[in-house]
Amino acid sequence: MRLSKISQALIIASTLALGACSDPATNTSTAANTQQSQAPGYELVNIEPSRLDIYTQVTLNTDLSHLSDNQKQMIAKLIDASKLMDDLFWKQSFGMDKETFLSRINDEKVRTFADINYGPWDRLDGDKVFLSGFEEKSPGAEFYPHDMSKEELNASDIKDKKGLYSIIKRDKQGKLYSIAYSEIYGEELKQAAKLLLEASTLADDKEFANYLKLRADALLNNSYQTSDFAWMDMKNNPIDVVIGPIETYEDQLFGYRAGFESYVLVKDLAWSERLAKFAAFLPELQTGLPVDEKYKQEVPGSDADLNAYDVIYYAGHSNAGSKTIAINLPNDEQVQLEKGTRRLQLKNAMRAKFDKILLPIADQLIVPEQRKHITFDAFFANTMFHEVAHGLGIKNTITGKGTVRQSLQEHASAIEEGKADILGLYMVEQLLNKGEITEGTIEDYYITFMAGIFRSVRFGASSAHGKANMIRFNFFKEQGAFSKNEQGLYKVNMDKMATAMKNLSNLILTLQGDGDYQKVDQLIATHGDIKAELKADLEKLAQANIPVDVTFKQGKSVLGL
Repeated sequence: MRLSKISQALIIASTLALGACSDPATNTSTAANTQQSQAPGYELVNIEPSRLDIYTQVTLNTDLSHLSDNQKQMIAKLIDASKLMDDLFWKQSFGMDKETFLSRINDEKVRTFADINYGPWDRLDGDKVFLSGFEEKSPGAEFYPHDMSKEELNASDIKDKKGLYSIIKRDKQGKLYSIAYSEIYGEELKQAAKLLLEASTLADDKEFANYLKLRADALLNNSYQTSDFAWMDMKNNPIDVVIGPIETYEDQLFGYRAGFESYVLVKDLAWSERLAKFAAFLPELQTGLPVDEKYKQEVPGSDADLNAYDVIYYAGHSNAGSKTIAINLPNDEQVQLEKGTRRLQLKNAMRAKFDKILLPIADQLIVPEQRKHITFDAFFANTMFHEVAHGLGIKNTITGKGTVRQSLQEHASAIEEGKADILGLYMVEQLLNKGEITEGTIEDYYITFMAGIFRSVRFGASSAHGKANMIRFNFFKEQGAFSKNEQGLYKVNMDKMATAMKNLSNLILTLQGDGDYQKVDQLIATHGDIKAELKADLEKLAQANIPVDVTFKQGKSVLGL
């Protein structure tokens, strides 16, 4: 967190005042009163008030009637554990106490916007500061000292400088050192582990109970691979939870360190049965990728599976700014190569975005004659195969530079998301041609994909998904994959879209395999921004009051627990 010097001084003064309080019961209330009286309120700056309306609220609910009483109690405990992940992500991304921060914002709409963004920076507008008293966000969030350069860490002798589960701090002499999550966040992680163990005793599914026990251990011992393998072995559990430090998007300095998050999920058995067959095609699709053989020498794990869920709780990174509608995990490269990954489609959240955002966008930007091709089945499939496509390509560079994730550093996430998007579309095309996908036509998938670019590009430059969509839009434009008529509406050119898809797939797979940081950096610099013409189109969507994303009404009370 970066505060202005005035705000820093006021917080120091407040802290000193609190230190004089000796009675613990009095200390809590006095703390709030002292901070309120000495600290200024935070006011809206740098953005128009209309920006506060870019999210639309959706209630997260599902039918729990088929679950046992034990399973319902278990869900309640998983939600409680998720709330602790939420608290930890606030510490990682912002650093300031959440309740203290929000209490200093008098305007309710501004306070809600700050809560959605987990701090004073607009996550869907390049992390622009929107509250008085704060400076620009540190690229390394709270994972590193704010005055630390990339060169300083690279030159240090810290053993786990690239560690997923540690933060970097300075000692009194100014020397960098690391401290494990299990140590610095020990109190919260002990509470979360206890809740997971209690939940495991309520689980009807033995494999899920085993995963919860191992995940509880992982929170305490800072080693997650064993629980990742256990998570891959679960096949029949009707309830799931994805919990812990997982994605590295918040670390925009290096892309090394994982942010805490959680999803609590209830399986949609009917939709999951429809999806089960597709993971088996991964090895075959890998061999057919439009790139030289050396870039597809790895064999994807064949134990991967696809399932559909209703998500009933988001927390931490998954709940900050734009909301995830599909999951592909684990990220551990060894687990992926041995077991593959699990792809979880969050159907209720996906449906909300399709109805409230994608269809209205199409009415504003796609030519009328192609709008009939924008379907939920195509949106679901494009999103699903995006997650499946994370398993394609290459995880380790062919140039001896280590993993793709390490070699491309802070750009790794954006390029990986771009790969998954474009290879997901490639997979749809291949499976349609094979007759394995029987719903819809290629026009449905291409045109829905194009409309999806406009949806995702609105997530902004600070989002890996937003950058990936900007690169693809600009690349497609150069390749003639779409045209624009006099009314400013877009039309997909089917043949050129197919060629552009193959060319972009080849480019991204090559950059990843080579681990070529410089060329990736150049690609993002030339194609990763919103050009003037597209900016005007996105403004058209704002003027039509089309939400950028959703936020959730969620929790035990919503579910009747």
